[in-house]
Amino acid sequence: MTNYIEFSKEDVCSLERKDIDIPDFSELEVVRYFTNLSRINWAVDVGFYPLGSCTMKYNPKINDFIANKFNDFHPYLDDAQPILELLKKLEHSIAYLVGLDAVSLLPAAGAQGEYTALLIAKKYFNTKSELRDTVLIPDSAHGTNPASASMAGFNVITIKSNNQGQIDIDDLKNKLGSHVAVFMITNPNTLGIYEKNIEDITRLCRDYGVLTYYDGANFNAIIGKLRPGDMGFDMVHLNLHKTFSTPHGSGGPGAGPIAVREFLKRFLPVPVISYNGKYRLDFDLPDSIGMIRDFWGNIGVLVRALAYILSYGKDIRKVSEFAVLNANYLRKRLKDYFVDPYDQEFCAHEFVLSASNYKPIKAMDIAKRMLDYNVHSPTTYFPLIVEEALMIEPTETETIHTLDHFVEVVKSVVNDINTDPSLLTEAPFNTPVGRVNDALASREPKPTKKSLNKE
Repeated sequence: MTNYIEFSKEDVCSLERKDIDIPDFSELEVVRYFTNLSRINWAVDVGFYPLGSCTMKYNPKINDFIANKFNDFHPYLDDAQPILELLKKLEHSIAYLVGLDAVSLLPAAGAQGEYTALLIAKKYFNTKSELRDTVLIPDSAHGTNPASASMAGFNVITIKSNNQGQIDIDDLKNKLGSHVAVFMITNPNTLGIYEKNIEDITRLCRDYGVLTYYDGANFNAIIGKLRPGDMGFDMVHLNLHKTFSTPHGSGGPGAGPIAVREFLKRFLPVPVISYNGKYRLDFDLPDSIGMIRDFWGNIGVLVRALAYILSYGKDIRKVSEFAVLNANYLRKRLKDYFVDPYDQEFCAHEFVLSASNYKPIKAMDIAKRMLDYNVHSPTTYFPLIVEEALMIEPTETETIHTLDHFVEVVKSVVNDINTDPSLLTEAPFNTPVGRVNDALASREPKPTKKSLNKE
C-alpha cells in the first residue's frame, strides 16, 4: 500500500519555494521559452502545408472557440444532456453525409476506426458461423489498412493496381472467395484517382458475401457530392482532421468515427447514445464488440467537427469542389517539372508526381530543400508503388496566391538542381535542425545530438 504524506494548511503555507523544487524563472523567461519553442515547429497556421494524404487542413478558430465552451464538462458527469445531444447530432450528420445507418464516435483515430470496424466484421461472421479469415487491400492503400487487419487477426492479401492507377478487376476476381471477410479501399485512392468501377467492385464483393469497407481518409474529395453508402459500402471510417478540419498532429487527440449499415448496428462498441425522452449512454447491446476506449470520445475534437459541418450547412459540397479545383490547378502547373506516373486528365483532391527524372537527386532531397524556401514539403515515397513519389494536397482552404507561390518554390528548387545539386543533398540550411540520421532515428527514436547528425 502506498503511504501518502498529508499536509495541513499551516504546513503548506510554511513551505518555501526551494522545498517543493519549483524552477526559479521569471514569467517573462517562461513566456519567451514556450513562445520560441512554438516558433521552431511548422504548422498550417504558419504557412503552406501540402502534405498529401495526411491532409493538414486549417482549423477555423471559431471551431476552437465553440469547443472551449465545453471544457468544464467532466467525463464522469451522470447527466450531461447538452453534450449527449450535440454528439447525437454529429452522429446523424455523419450518417447522412456517408449514406449509412448508424455511427459510433468512440474511435480515437482513423486507425482505431479501421480496427473497430474490422472487429465488427469478425463478430458478424462469427455469428453466422462463417470462417472468413482474409482481408483484401489494394497496393495503393494507406499503411494503416493492412496493420489494422493484421491486429484484428486477419490475413492480408494485396490487390494490384492497373496501369491507370485503379483496381485491377481481374486480380480482384481471382482473389475473392468464401474465405474473404472484408475488402478495404479508399476512393478516391491514395494516388488521387477516382475508382471509376467502384459500384462494380462493391457489387462483385457482395456476390461473394464479402463486406466492403470505405477508408474515409479521402472523403474530403467527395463530401456533399457522393456518398460511400450509395457506392455500395457497408462500413466507413472518417478521419475528422482530414474532412472536418479538426486539429491533427503530435500524437492526438484525434477522432475516427465509424458508420455501418443497419445489419451491423448491433455490433457497435458501447456505450451508444440512445434517446427516450432523455439522452443517455446505453451499454445494453448484447452483441456489441464491447468497449474500445474510456468515456465518450475526444469531445473537443467532436465539437469542432460538428461546428465545421454546421458552418457549411447545405453548402458543404464546396469543400470537395474547392479541394479538387485547387489540386487540379496545382497539378497542371507542376506536372511539367516531374514525371506523371499515370497521366490522368484530372485528379481528385490530391495527386502524386515522381521525381525520378532528377536522379541521382531524390524526392527526399527535393523535400528538404523546399524547407529552406519556407514551405512545408509534400509527402515523400508514398504510395510505395510510385518511384520517388511526391504526394501533394493543397486542401480547399488555400488561395490561388499560395498555390502560385508554391509553384515558384518548385521552380527555384529545380533551378538549384540544375545549377548546384549539392544544395539539395545538404539541405535544409535554414531550419532549427538539419537533416537527421534517418536510419539511426528509426532504431533509436530519441532526439540526441547523435541522431540529429547526418551519417
